[in-house]
Amino acid sequence: MASAEVGDDVFGDDPSVNLLQERAASLLGKEAALFVPSGTMANQVALRTHTEPGDEIIVESGSHIFLYEGGGFAALSGLSARCLDAEGGLLSAEDVLAAVRPPGGLSHFPNTKLVCLENTANRGGGTVYTPERTLSIAEVARDEGLALHLDGARVFNASVALDLPVAALAAPFDSIAFCLSKGLGCPVGSLLVGSVPFIERAHRFRKMFGGGMRQAGIIAAAGLHALDHHIERLADDHRRARHLAETLAAMAGIAVDLARVETNMVYIDIAATGRCAADWIEGLESQGVWMAAVSGTELRAVTHLDVDDVGIDRTIDAFAALAPQKASAS
Repeated sequence: MASAEVGDDVFGDDPSVNLLQERAASLLGKEAALFVPSGTMANQVALRTHTEPGDEIIVESGSHIFLYEGGGFAALSGLSARCLDAEGGLLSAEDVLAAVRPPGGLSHFPNTKLVCLENTANRGGGTVYTPERTLSIAEVARDEGLALHLDGARVFNASVALDLPVAALAAPFDSIAFCLSKGLGCPVGSLLVGSVPFIERAHRFRKMFGGGMRQAGIIAAAGLHALDHHIERLADDHRRARHLAETLAAMAGIAVDLARVETNMVYIDIAATGRCAADWIEGLESQGVWMAAVSGTELRAVTHLDVDDVGIDRTIDAFAALAPQKASAS
């Protein structure tokens, strides 16, 4: 990063940014890419690029776009969201087809314009869309004249879990956003990928939303390193998450849905311990383990390149110390 060749990315002449964008587009099998500061901005720029104010998007009710982006779809793009509940955070073609507004509609309804999927599905537990499931949704989108966007913040986790090239997962989509700053380990940055006309239009909205950066090659260099060195190692994160999940699930008062532990996330239900999530967070932090609460009775653990096998063992030991002991057999 310190030795990165830089220019001015607002004018499109930062060589490190340009190389990162070219590398990202090629890796995902698309024509062009745009470097932005965050995954949220990548998604929000994509929404605005695909739609016009008053349109409607179809999203899963637990999706990042709906829950965790500050209502940006409404505030920045004037969109409404048709939210669908789905098992494991994964929509089906039938879900999507049923949610499309009828054409015309006597002007009562917004125009359905865009379907958004999330792979992996964060609130689903890090669950993965299979290519078959995605293709069935893509077919519905094409038949209904809708664009298809992927919030692929962790799409490389999905690629590694399925043992498929990331381009195969990206192929059905008109646009894909992916993060460099999660499993790939960079300090900052995301990419929005799509066709040349899409990215040209997106460039204007990146500027409008405040995402233009100057000598951004400093952080683009980290992205280039990550794409070269940090993809295959995601399998280690998945292995560690699975070990953590299986071990915690065997502890008294702790429940983990192992069927949803497909990648690098573990959702931990501690309701039966009789202690709230805030108490657990405090107790874990006292032992050097940092974790997030997603509700009053559920914690989320995420493995990444800063968590090694020793860290997993330390986490297990911390839970064992805090979990209620099983009653002895009579």
